[in-house]
Amino acid sequence: MRLLQHNVTRFQTAPRITRYLRRHPKTGLPQPHVEALVARQFAPCRLQDHYHTTLADDLMYLTYKHQPSDVESKPPRQIRLKFDPQDPYSKLRHNPPVGGSQLGKKPPPPDEASNVVRLEGIQLHTMVKEALNNKTHLLTALMQMRAITGETYRGGGIHGVEGVQVVRGKKSAGGWIRPGIPCGAKVDLKGQSMYDFLGTLVEFVLPRVREFNGVLLPPSSASVNTPAGVSGVVSFGLPPSAMVFFPQIEVNVDAYPKLFGMHMHFITNARGVGAQDKARALVSGFQIPFLRR
Repeated sequence: MRLLQHNVTRFQTAPRITRYLRRHPKTGLPQPHVEALVARQFAPCRLQDHYHTTLADDLMYLTYKHQPSDVESKPPRQIRLKFDPQDPYSKLRHNPPVGGSQLGKKPPPPDEASNVVRLEGIQLHTMVKEALNNKTHLLTALMQMRAITGETYRGGGIHGVEGVQVVRGKKSAGGWIRPGIPCGAKVDLKGQSMYDFLGTLVEFVLPRVREFNGVLLPPSSASVNTPAGVSGVVSFGLPPSAMVFFPQIEVNVDAYPKLFGMHMHFITNARGVGAQDKARALVSGFQIPFLRR
């Protein structure tokens, strides 16, 4: 007992462990002695499991185009001037592009099991015209985005995405917007938060939107070789009246003085000719309907 009294001091303060940890240069938060911390999902994601168990195999079958291995695909004709820094003639000269854009004519990569079309991210953004005169009007849009997505700006210190961001003007347009003026909000979703938002959208919001028969498709006579047709991004929007159908806003709709509509961009890994059709097949597999008039 006497030995214990000499070794233990009453009301002794705990040692400061954080002084041995390095701190993040931007946030100032202590970092552990590892290169990276990988946060796993804390709950099973139904839509993510649905993609890996069912949807990926179906998309591989629906979008597969056989390309014989013994036949080499002809590369597109190169009609742009190439800048060669070793050429003394073009080293210090202006090199403008000529011949038009070849983006809509690039062939897609060969279909394999490793590059089946998949959802890489969802971007939401809204435009607030009232913020051009008074930037306090952005508070409602930021609250709305944070409630719907559960994201905040650099939430938790080190984060995989930026969270809800303020969109600022990049150049003058028509005299009513100037560079650096806040004019909207946006958020990028990846991983489990992306599938959580998608599940809320298809289960609670779209079925309750009045007179919504599906995302309108372009006419069948439209060209598929446009830059938008080879990007693999599906975009559509929701009006302000549809924001009240999100459960996160519906429980406390009186807290928002005004609701704003938003545009949604479903970003996939599809590239090349026919990428838009692959992206629509993927999005329709998540119960988002399409309509062609």
